[in-house]
Amino acid sequence: MEKVAVIGAGLIGRGWAIVFARAGRPVALTDADPGALGRGMELLRENLEDLAGFGLIDEAPEAVAARVTATEDLGEALSGCDYAQECVLEKVDLKAQVFAEMDRLAPEGAILASSASFSPVSDFASDLPGRHRCLVAHPVNPPHLVPVVEIVPAPFTDPDAVERARRLMAEVGQAPIVVEREVFGFVLNRLQAALLNEAFRLVEDGLVSPADLDVTVKHGLGLRWVFMGPFETIDLNAPGGIADYAERARAAMLRMAEEQADPRPWAPGLVEKIEAARRQELAADGLQAKQDWRDRRLMALLAQKRKAAAREPG
Repeated sequence: MEKVAVIGAGLIGRGWAIVFARAGRPVALTDADPGALGRGMELLRENLEDLAGFGLIDEAPEAVAARVTATEDLGEALSGCDYAQECVLEKVDLKAQVFAEMDRLAPEGAILASSASFSPVSDFASDLPGRHRCLVAHPVNPPHLVPVVEIVPAPFTDPDAVERARRLMAEVGQAPIVVEREVFGFVLNRLQAALLNEAFRLVEDGLVSPADLDVTVKHGLGLRWVFMGPFETIDLNAPGGIADYAERARAAMLRMAEEQADPRPWAPGLVEKIEAARRQELAADGLQAKQDWRDRRLMALLAQKRKAAAREPG
């Protein structure tokens, strides 16, 4: 695959443009809002400077940026593309409109992928003539720093399109997984929802403060999960591996699952309580600076993981 079109120049679209451009692909970045497009290109160049500072791109930032062409014309962006990544707001009606235009304008063999976080492609592409080439390729925010991509086909998606998308993601340095059938929220967000729902429950029940909940994850589970998945973790947490862990923890895990079985909405009062606790930790006018700090910490972590990868046991 060569030319890539990215539809939407916001945070996710900008990240996708970096992913493809740093891997040598020519990218057409498009947005109906000229202001968003100009700002997206400006921030893209800043992001590339940061990546270069951490040794995460092999070329000069300007060489990578030169592969990204900005255009307000969707047809121009899609012309001659092999792969298109939609990054508009998570509104099914809007995605349906954009996908209809993508299907009409993109070359016949181009894959049409959505960055949807929750909605499967069946929700907005099932009636298209080219629905066989449509799928979800859900990234994590920001995609140029967090490499996992969930490739989620619909029942009508051609298996060849799934394989081509998976292969492309691997070639551009991402970490693709294939979700075998459609489910709302896919895999990552369903895992995140389980943790977040329990976090809200624990705070609501007065068992822990929001600040101490964050400490538990970032200085506990997060340290393990930065280089191991949950199955890898439990495999190493008992002398005999997963079967041994299951024997030891099965009853306790079931008891906790039964206690968590009654779903609760995130009540307004509870959300306000956690919001107030967070604003004591971080003022609202400091959010952007903290987001920039997060991205730099992710860059440092990626650089360290690259160095460590060569020394990992088989």
